[in-house]
Amino acid sequence: MTIGSLGYVGFKADDLDAWARFGTETLGMMPVDAPEGTLRFRIDAQAWRVCVEPGQENDIGFVGFEVAGPPELAALRERLVAAGVEISEPAPEHLKLRGVSGMFACHDPQGLLVEIYYGPTERREVPFVSPAGVSGFVTGEQGLGHVVLSAADIGAARAFYRDLLGFKLSDIIRMQITEEFGMDLEFYHCNPRHHTLALVPLPTPRRLNHFMLQVESLDDVGFALDRVASAKTPLMNTLGKHTNDHMVSFYAQTPSGFEVEFGWGARDIDESWRVVRHDKTSIWGHKRQG
Repeated sequence: MTIGSLGYVGFKADDLDAWARFGTETLGMMPVDAPEGTLRFRIDAQAWRVCVEPGQENDIGFVGFEVAGPPELAALRERLVAAGVEISEPAPEHLKLRGVSGMFACHDPQGLLVEIYYGPTERREVPFVSPAGVSGFVTGEQGLGHVVLSAADIGAARAFYRDLLGFKLSDIIRMQITEEFGMDLEFYHCNPRHHTLALVPLPTPRRLNHFMLQVESLDDVGFALDRVASAKTPLMNTLGKHTNDHMVSFYAQTPSGFEVEFGWGARDIDESWRVVRHDKTSIWGHKRQG
Protein backbone atom coordinates (compact mmCIF):
# COMPACT_ATOMS: atom_id res chain seq x y z
CA MET A 1 0.00 0.00 0.00
CA THR A 2 2.11 2.90 -1.29
CA ILE A 3 1.81 6.21 -3.13
CA GLY A 4 0.60 5.87 -6.71
CA SER A 5 1.61 9.24 -8.14
CA LEU A 6 2.19 12.93 -7.56
CA GLY A 7 -1.34 14.21 -8.11
CA TYR A 8 -1.04 17.93 -7.54
CA VAL A 9 1.25 20.61 -6.19
CA GLY A 10 0.70 24.01 -4.59
CA PHE A 11 3.02 27.01 -4.62
CA LYS A 12 3.13 30.15 -2.47
CA ALA A 13 3.94 33.19 -4.61
CA ASP A 14 4.04 36.95 -4.25
CA ASP A 15 3.20 37.72 -7.90
CA LEU A 16 0.12 35.86 -9.09
CA ASP A 17 -0.23 38.04 -12.19
CA ALA A 18 3.19 36.91 -13.37
CA TRP A 19 2.26 33.30 -12.65
CA ALA A 20 -0.98 33.65 -14.62
CA ARG A 21 1.03 34.69 -17.69
CA PHE A 22 3.85 32.23 -17.12
CA GLY A 23 1.62 29.24 -16.48
CA THR A 24 -0.50 29.75 -19.59
CA GLU A 25 1.60 31.62 -22.16
CA THR A 26 4.99 30.02 -21.42
CA LEU A 27 4.24 26.57 -19.98
CA GLY A 28 0.99 26.07 -21.87
CA MET A 29 -1.12 24.98 -18.90
CA MET A 30 -4.87 25.60 -19.06
CA PRO A 31 -6.26 28.09 -16.52
CA VAL A 32 -9.37 26.98 -14.66
CA ASP A 33 -11.71 28.42 -12.05
CA ALA A 34 -10.07 28.68 -8.64
CA PRO A 35 -10.94 29.98 -5.17
CA GLU A 36 -10.80 33.76 -5.03
CA GLY A 37 -7.28 35.12 -4.90
CA THR A 38 -5.64 31.93 -6.18
CA LEU A 39 -4.72 30.36 -9.51
CA ARG A 40 -5.26 26.82 -10.76
CA PHE A 41 -4.04 25.11 -13.92
CA ARG A 42 -4.93 21.91 -15.79
CA ILE A 43 -2.59 19.80 -17.88
CA ASP A 44 -4.92 16.85 -18.56
CA ALA A 45 -8.39 15.55 -17.69
CA GLN A 46 -7.93 16.14 -13.96
CA ALA A 47 -9.77 19.25 -12.74
CA TRP A 48 -6.47 20.84 -11.69
CA ARG A 49 -2.87 19.88 -11.14
CA VAL A 50 -1.04 23.10 -10.18
CA CYS A 51 -2.23 25.68 -7.66
CA VAL A 52 -0.65 29.05 -6.88
CA GLU A 53 -1.67 30.83 -3.69
CA PRO A 54 -0.58 34.25 -2.40
CA GLY A 55 2.39 34.22 -0.05
CA GLN A 56 5.83 35.70 0.43
CA GLU A 57 7.52 32.30 0.58
CA ASN A 58 7.93 31.90 -3.20
CA ASP A 59 8.29 28.20 -2.59
CA ILE A 60 6.36 24.98 -2.56
CA GLY A 61 3.40 25.08 -0.18
CA PHE A 62 1.98 21.57 -0.38
CA VAL A 63 2.05 18.35 -2.37
CA GLY A 64 -0.80 15.93 -3.04
CA PHE A 65 0.04 12.25 -3.47
CA GLU A 66 -2.65 10.00 -4.93
CA VAL A 67 -3.44 6.44 -3.87
CA ALA A 68 -5.74 4.00 -5.63
CA GLY A 69 -8.71 4.04 -3.27
CA PRO A 70 -10.06 3.82 0.30
CA PRO A 71 -8.21 0.61 1.32
CA GLU A 72 -4.87 2.07 0.22
CA LEU A 73 -5.60 5.34 2.02
CA ALA A 74 -6.49 3.51 5.24
CA ALA A 75 -3.42 1.28 5.07
CA LEU A 76 -1.09 4.21 4.53
CA ARG A 77 -2.72 6.16 7.35
CA GLU A 78 -2.24 3.20 9.68
CA ARG A 79 1.42 2.87 8.72
CA LEU A 80 2.13 6.55 9.37
CA VAL A 81 0.28 6.58 12.70
CA ALA A 82 2.20 3.48 13.82
CA ALA A 83 5.44 5.31 13.02
CA GLY A 84 4.41 8.27 15.19
CA VAL A 85 3.59 10.69 12.39
CA GLU A 86 0.90 13.20 13.37
CA ILE A 87 -2.10 12.89 11.08
CA SER A 88 -4.89 15.41 10.50
CA GLU A 89 -8.29 14.66 8.98
CA PRO A 90 -9.40 17.56 6.77
CA ALA A 91 -12.93 18.90 7.09
CA PRO A 92 -15.46 18.24 4.31
CA GLU A 93 -14.89 21.80 3.09
CA HIS A 94 -11.24 20.98 2.43
CA LEU A 95 -12.12 17.85 0.49
CA LYS A 96 -14.44 19.97 -1.64
CA LEU A 97 -11.70 22.58 -2.09
CA ARG A 98 -9.27 19.95 -3.35
CA GLY A 99 -11.95 18.11 -5.30
CA VAL A 100 -11.13 14.67 -3.89
CA SER A 101 -13.16 11.85 -2.35
CA GLY A 102 -11.01 11.10 0.68
CA MET A 103 -7.85 12.44 2.27
CA PHE A 104 -5.63 12.82 5.28
CA ALA A 105 -2.71 15.18 5.77
CA CYS A 106 0.63 15.23 7.56
CA HIS A 107 3.98 17.00 7.34
CA ASP A 108 7.28 15.65 6.16
CA PRO A 109 10.30 15.89 8.50
CA GLN A 110 11.14 19.38 7.23
CA GLY A 111 7.59 20.70 7.59
CA LEU A 112 6.16 20.43 4.07
CA LEU A 113 2.40 19.81 4.03
CA VAL A 114 1.76 16.41 2.46
CA GLU A 115 -1.80 15.46 1.48
CA ILE A 116 -2.58 11.82 0.73
CA TYR A 117 -5.84 11.35 -1.17
CA TYR A 118 -7.91 9.25 -3.54
CA GLY A 119 -10.68 10.04 -6.02
CA PRO A 120 -9.67 13.28 -7.76
CA THR A 121 -12.22 15.13 -9.88
CA GLU A 122 -11.92 14.78 -13.65
CA ARG A 123 -13.40 17.13 -16.26
CA ARG A 124 -13.51 14.97 -19.36
CA GLU A 125 -16.66 16.78 -20.48
CA VAL A 126 -14.41 19.84 -20.91
CA PRO A 127 -11.38 18.67 -22.92
CA PHE A 128 -7.95 19.96 -21.99
CA VAL A 129 -6.78 22.61 -24.45
CA SER A 130 -3.38 24.23 -24.05
CA PRO A 131 -3.50 28.00 -24.62
CA ALA A 132 0.04 27.79 -26.00
CA GLY A 133 -0.64 24.85 -28.30
CA VAL A 134 1.13 22.11 -26.31
CA SER A 135 0.07 18.83 -27.92
CA GLY A 136 -0.23 17.12 -24.54
CA PHE A 137 1.41 16.49 -21.18
CA VAL A 138 2.49 13.02 -20.04
CA THR A 139 0.42 12.21 -16.95
CA GLY A 140 -1.95 9.25 -16.47
CA GLU A 141 -0.56 6.66 -14.07
CA GLN A 142 2.66 8.70 -13.95
CA GLY A 143 0.93 11.68 -12.36
CA LEU A 144 1.78 15.35 -12.64
CA GLY A 145 5.55 15.04 -13.05
CA HIS A 146 8.25 15.31 -10.41
CA VAL A 147 9.51 17.56 -7.64
CA VAL A 148 13.07 17.96 -6.37
CA LEU A 149 13.24 18.90 -2.70
CA SER A 150 16.07 19.95 -0.42
CA ALA A 151 16.55 17.70 2.60
CA ALA A 152 18.60 19.19 5.43
CA ASP A 153 18.35 15.80 7.19
CA ILE A 154 18.56 13.29 4.36
CA GLY A 155 18.16 10.35 6.72
CA ALA A 156 14.86 11.64 8.09
CA ALA A 157 13.59 12.53 4.60
CA ARG A 158 14.57 9.10 3.29
CA ALA A 159 12.84 7.35 6.18
CA PHE A 160 9.63 9.32 5.54
CA TYR A 161 9.39 9.09 1.77
CA ARG A 162 10.95 5.66 1.24
CA ASP A 163 10.13 3.67 4.36
CA LEU A 164 6.70 5.14 5.13
CA LEU A 165 5.25 6.40 1.85
CA GLY A 166 6.81 3.58 -0.14
CA PHE A 167 8.91 5.39 -2.73
CA LYS A 168 11.61 3.19 -4.28
CA LEU A 169 15.15 4.24 -5.14
CA SER A 170 15.71 4.63 -8.89
CA ASP A 171 19.35 5.71 -8.89
CA ILE A 172 21.88 8.15 -7.47
CA ILE A 173 23.82 10.97 -9.10
CA ARG A 174 27.09 11.94 -7.43
CA MET A 175 27.66 15.68 -7.77
CA GLN A 176 31.23 16.69 -7.04
CA ILE A 177 30.85 20.40 -6.41
CA THR A 178 34.48 21.03 -5.49
CA GLU A 179 37.51 18.81 -4.99
CA GLU A 180 36.65 18.61 -1.30
CA PHE A 181 32.86 18.59 -1.39
CA GLY A 182 30.40 16.30 -3.13
CA MET A 183 26.89 15.04 -2.53
CA ASP A 184 24.58 12.26 -3.66
CA LEU A 185 21.26 13.22 -5.23
CA GLU A 186 18.71 10.46 -4.63
CA PHE A 187 15.94 9.77 -7.18
CA TYR A 188 12.78 7.86 -6.24
CA HIS A 189 9.87 6.35 -8.17
CA CYS A 190 6.39 5.15 -7.27
CA ASN A 191 5.15 4.25 -10.77
CA PRO A 192 6.74 3.87 -14.24
CA ARG A 193 7.98 7.49 -14.23
CA HIS A 194 11.72 7.35 -13.60
CA HIS A 195 11.41 9.65 -10.62
CA THR A 196 8.48 11.39 -9.00
CA LEU A 197 10.67 12.67 -6.17
CA ALA A 198 14.34 13.59 -5.82
CA LEU A 199 16.11 14.59 -2.62
CA VAL A 200 19.06 16.99 -2.44
CA PRO A 201 20.98 16.50 0.85
CA LEU A 202 21.47 20.21 1.57
CA PRO A 203 19.67 22.95 3.46
CA THR A 204 18.66 25.64 0.94
CA PRO A 205 16.72 28.92 1.17
CA ARG A 206 13.85 27.35 -0.79
CA ARG A 207 12.57 23.83 -0.16
CA LEU A 208 11.78 23.35 -3.86
CA ASN A 209 14.64 23.17 -6.32
CA HIS A 210 12.38 22.55 -9.32
CA PHE A 211 9.28 20.79 -10.57
CA MET A 212 9.02 19.01 -13.91
CA LEU A 213 6.43 18.88 -16.66
CA GLN A 214 6.79 16.26 -19.40
CA VAL A 215 5.26 16.77 -22.84
CA GLU A 216 4.39 14.37 -25.61
CA SER A 217 6.70 15.59 -28.37
CA LEU A 218 10.14 17.07 -28.87
CA ASP A 219 8.52 19.87 -30.85
CA ASP A 220 6.57 20.81 -27.69
CA VAL A 221 9.92 21.34 -25.96
CA GLY A 222 11.30 23.38 -28.86
CA PHE A 223 8.26 25.61 -29.07
CA ALA A 224 8.37 26.15 -25.29
CA LEU A 225 12.03 27.10 -25.52
CA ASP A 226 11.09 29.70 -28.13
CA ARG A 227 8.33 31.03 -25.85
CA VAL A 228 10.81 31.33 -22.98
CA ALA A 229 13.09 33.41 -25.20
CA SER A 230 10.24 35.59 -26.49
CA ALA A 231 9.00 36.30 -22.96
CA LYS A 232 12.55 37.03 -21.79
CA THR A 233 12.10 34.42 -19.08
CA PRO A 234 15.49 33.55 -17.53
CA LEU A 235 16.81 30.30 -19.03
CA MET A 236 18.64 28.45 -16.25
CA ASN A 237 19.90 25.38 -18.11
CA THR A 238 20.19 24.96 -21.87
CA LEU A 239 18.61 22.06 -23.72
CA GLY A 240 20.20 18.78 -22.63
CA LYS A 241 19.72 15.08 -21.97
CA HIS A 242 19.94 13.60 -18.47
CA THR A 243 22.07 10.59 -17.63
CA ASN A 244 19.51 8.85 -15.45
CA ASP A 245 16.04 9.29 -16.97
CA HIS A 246 17.27 10.28 -20.48
CA MET A 247 14.89 13.26 -20.47
CA VAL A 248 15.58 15.88 -23.14
CA SER A 249 14.75 19.14 -21.41
CA PHE A 250 15.60 22.67 -20.45
CA TYR A 251 15.19 24.57 -17.18
CA ALA A 252 13.62 28.02 -16.81
CA GLN A 253 13.12 30.28 -13.82
CA THR A 254 9.55 30.63 -12.58
CA PRO A 255 8.20 33.98 -11.33
CA SER A 256 8.89 32.71 -7.79
CA GLY A 257 12.59 32.05 -8.37
CA PHE A 258 12.59 28.27 -8.22
CA GLU A 259 12.86 26.45 -11.52
CA VAL A 260 10.72 24.35 -13.85
CA GLU A 261 12.08 21.57 -16.03
CA PHE A 262 10.22 21.17 -19.32
CA GLY A 263 11.05 17.94 -21.09
CA TRP A 264 10.27 15.02 -23.38
CA GLY A 265 11.36 11.45 -23.98
CA ALA A 266 12.14 10.13 -20.51
CA ARG A 267 12.52 6.38 -20.19
CA ASP A 268 10.23 4.48 -17.84
CA ILE A 269 10.89 2.17 -14.92
CA ASP A 270 10.10 -1.47 -15.69
CA GLU A 271 10.42 -4.85 -13.98
CA SER A 272 14.04 -5.23 -15.10
CA TRP A 273 15.12 -1.94 -13.48
CA ARG A 274 18.22 -1.97 -11.29
CA VAL A 275 19.70 0.81 -9.20
CA VAL A 276 22.87 2.40 -10.58
CA ARG A 277 24.90 5.55 -9.92
CA HIS A 278 26.05 8.34 -12.20
CA ASP A 279 28.86 10.87 -11.94
CA LYS A 280 27.21 13.47 -14.17
CA THR A 281 23.67 14.86 -14.29
CA SER A 282 23.61 15.08 -18.08
CA ILE A 283 24.87 13.18 -21.11
CA TRP A 284 25.03 16.42 -23.08
CA GLY A 285 23.80 19.99 -22.74
CA HIS A 286 22.07 21.46 -19.66
CA LYS A 287 24.75 24.15 -19.51
CA ARG A 288 24.15 26.44 -16.57
CA GLN A 289 23.31 30.02 -17.50
CA GLY A 290 23.79 33.26 -15.63
